[in-house]
Amino acid sequence: MGHRKAVLLVAAFLAVAAIGCSKKKDDGGGPTEVEFGLDVRPANATCLAPARPPSAFNVQLQVAFGGITFDQPVLLLPHPSLTSPQRWYVVDLGGTIRTFEEGDGQVDISTAFTRTVTNSPLDTGDERGLLGFALHPDFGLNGRAFVHYQDGNLTSRLHEITTADGGLTFTAAASPILSLADPYGNHNGGMIDFGPDGFLYVGIGDGGSFDDPDENGQDTTVLFGKILRIDVDSGSPYGIPADNPFAGSSVDAEEIYAWGFRNPWRFSFDQETGELWVGDVGQDAWEEIDKVELGGNYGWDDREGNHCFEEPGIECVGEGKIAPVVEHAQPSYVSITGGYVYRGTAIPELVGHYIYGDYGTGLMHTVFDDEVTGLPEARPVLSAGFNISSFGQGLDGEVYVISYSGGADEIYKIVPTGGPVTNTFPDLLSETGCFDAADPRIVVPGLIPYEVNAPLWSDGADKRRWMALPDGETIDVDPVTGDWTFPLETVLVKEFSVDDQRIETRLLVLHTDGNWAGYSYEWDENETEATLLPAGKTRAVGTLTWGYPSRGECLQCHTDAAGRSLGLETVQMNRDAIYPGDLLADQMNTLEHIGMFTATPARLEPLPAFDGNASGELRARSYLHANCANCHQPGGTGQGPADFLFTTALADMGICDVAPENGNMGLPGAVLLAPGDPDLSLMSLRMHTLDSFRMPDIGTRVVDPQGTSLVDAWITGLAACP
Repeated sequence: MGHRKAVLLVAAFLAVAAIGCSKKKDDGGGPTEVEFGLDVRPANATCLAPARPPSAFNVQLQVAFGGITFDQPVLLLPHPSLTSPQRWYVVDLGGTIRTFEEGDGQVDISTAFTRTVTNSPLDTGDERGLLGFALHPDFGLNGRAFVHYQDGNLTSRLHEITTADGGLTFTAAASPILSLADPYGNHNGGMIDFGPDGFLYVGIGDGGSFDDPDENGQDTTVLFGKILRIDVDSGSPYGIPADNPFAGSSVDAEEIYAWGFRNPWRFSFDQETGELWVGDVGQDAWEEIDKVELGGNYGWDDREGNHCFEEPGIECVGEGKIAPVVEHAQPSYVSITGGYVYRGTAIPELVGHYIYGDYGTGLMHTVFDDEVTGLPEARPVLSAGFNISSFGQGLDGEVYVISYSGGADEIYKIVPTGGPVTNTFPDLLSETGCFDAADPRIVVPGLIPYEVNAPLWSDGADKRRWMALPDGETIDVDPVTGDWTFPLETVLVKEFSVDDQRIETRLLVLHTDGNWAGYSYEWDENETEATLLPAGKTRAVGTLTWGYPSRGECLQCHTDAAGRSLGLETVQMNRDAIYPGDLLADQMNTLEHIGMFTATPARLEPLPAFDGNASGELRARSYLHANCANCHQPGGTGQGPADFLFTTALADMGICDVAPENGNMGLPGAVLLAPGDPDLSLMSLRMHTLDSFRMPDIGTRVVDPQGTSLVDAWITGLAACP
């Protein structure tokens, strides 16, 4: 891993030199040092983001509500009785609820929400915050609404709030409805909604951590891991519906409607049938969609999906537990988001079918019955291109998709494409416009090669990288963070070789809808052509099992929090690089010289090379930034408090002597980072393993000897937490 070979690029592009070693050699046989690697910006008329592959249902996402943006939205719901115009409510994780009439601008209704409801701050950490909001069925008459959130003391609270002005502003009720002291910080469920029976349903996770350590999912004496049903129109503070499965019990929890859930993240009722659908987030291997019945047991933690959890590999559909409607194996799905049964009129082929998606990959599916077996199966709808935090549904039955990417998030509507759409996405690498049509081993002149200081571990493969921007467009660089923002139609290219043989070329493209997508092309054994893969796959390459990522997996690594492009940031790009003609030049100066930046970027300190002269701590931190911070940073998709950005001080990384939220790998006393002891440091142990605990959890099947050595040496040298 320590060095990449200098590979002669056909058509005179000399590619990547050794990591951190792009220097002019003294023996006269190395590259020629020049001021700029390129004198002019190459024209690019062909390597531009193509149109997305069309949906099988001829649908697409359309920005809704005039492009109003939100801050980490988790819920969209309509006013139950105002239809002309329809009034909407959007719940933001941080504690704000906004309301607006369709076609109108947004109106803040509770910017001081957390102070109104509780005297302690609202907790917006991992899977915490304002998660639920429900309007009473008679909201238009009584002004009653309910919220579910986590306060700063790790307590989940259900409160009633009221409005006296038609739903424009709210005030808190005098007393809470329900509160639960959470044993851990994650798995809070949080969805609340009124069913067609007029009762309030509440989704509660299993209490958190890993493996359901308190066995809450199957314990009917506690509320964790359940769907609750309560009557907020009787009793104090609520009544128990008479047909709840444990109504009148002195042992079991009377509030329980159904149980055996891990983290029921978003549920909904079918507008026509009243059936309750739930997306339950899995742990190691399976994500599931459940159709929930009164008194049903959905298996966790005896089962994960259709599979035994405590004895992996054994099927256990029976034992009085209800199987999911459909399940998805990880990592094709990694954190399922429940949706809605489509009851609109715009897309007739979807009427009566449940639509849902995945937070980690941005994929969307719907449940159809197989024409031969009659059994339900998941069919792909489209790839959203962003983290799906939730769905919404209008009173007219149309379905909306909520973007959640850490800021400036929008809401989209699922709409028809207007008729059959021809797939124009190139099936062959030679058809992409980024490579020579006669010889796809040769890049077109419009592609600009680049190198990074701290590369992502890719199972020891050699890599070459290029960028292609539309003519006249430029890159915006954040002066503080050094993150790069690219124009629409940008194409980023990465080629992978093992033992001097090309095996894969990936295109990360920014479509004209403003969302990134990744596409993988597999090279044939003779390197004459590479073909677009419709899904992920594995292939034996010598002694290596090479994994080609699915399109969803591409976005699981190329997170929005990390700017999608990953290596294209100033701390990575601030270095010398090799250019056509065997020229060595400062990469940032060259890019500025040919007009690639909107404004002169600040020259932030570069990430240290893994085999350079920086201290062991800095080189280890550089490795963690390149390989872990794409998910583990503020606003990222990684679970827990860890922040592996190079610029974050150790005291603020949330790892030193911090107990894990997702299991200790069977090692009592293990923490994320144990000073002086890699064997009790989960961040090290997960890098060394190849089982379900592996980190990074996708994209690699080989332990990195250099990376693990760097991180272990740093941990060993730490005497104590700062």
